[in-house]
Amino acid sequence: MVPDRERSRAWTLLIDGAPQSHVDLDDPTHLSFPYQRRLGHVADLVAPAGRPLHVVHLGGGAFTLARYVAATRPRSTQQIVELDARLVQLVRRELPLDPGARIRVRSADARAGLAKMPDGWADLVITDVFDGARTPAHLTSAEFLADVRRVLAPGGGYAANLADGPPLAHLRSQIATATTVFPELALAADPAVLRGRRFGNAVLLASDRELPVAELTRRVAGDPHPGRVEHGRSLTDFTGGAVVVTDANAKPSPVPPPGTFD
Repeated sequence: MVPDRERSRAWTLLIDGAPQSHVDLDDPTHLSFPYQRRLGHVADLVAPAGRPLHVVHLGGGAFTLARYVAATRPRSTQQIVELDARLVQLVRRELPLDPGARIRVRSADARAGLAKMPDGWADLVITDVFDGARTPAHLTSAEFLADVRRVLAPGGGYAANLADGPPLAHLRSQIATATTVFPELALAADPAVLRGRRFGNAVLLASDRELPVAELTRRVAGDPHPGRVEHGRSLTDFTGGAVVVTDANAKPSPVPPPGTFD
């Protein structure tokens, strides 16, 4: 846990040297990392403002997005699935949750935890799982995404934090894979990442209904670190015929190059 010098009760969680979460206990609506802000935009737009949500968080970190949803959408019911039980204990002790928030934390593998969720329960499923700095292989496949769609209610949204760098083979394959499960997709990221100029994060949004692309684009462009949203033909062109990932050929996301988190 590294204290934030600019915010008196804010902390950054590092795991194996990689920044995983930032939490401000005084202001849970503050999202410091660019990818967290983009996930926050998704949570804002997945349903009318203020409406309570059912949310599944695969990967807990410091529970940043769960805290955000609890603050922006009171009475939401949320389930966090986090494999690292010691991390859960540390976060609960050092960065306690609001006892009034309807947030349940389960120590389990993300895919195994998802499999226990009832059909059509969730308005939003967020995947932000890293083993060190890599997404595990079994969370990259079409079979995994099929189970995500099973858990989503009609019209619900799926958002995933993906990390990749040049030549963006992992990112392209994840889009191609999601296309086999969801009819509507959008991708938000730093333009330099989308151009393959550096390693970084991208947020993939998927649903069975039309996405709020115009508003998402406006919000992402207005962030402190402005991003770009790809959708429709431009996203298809970006994918470039990448191979669909299945359980049989799945691999972890790539290792970040040296100096990525310096």
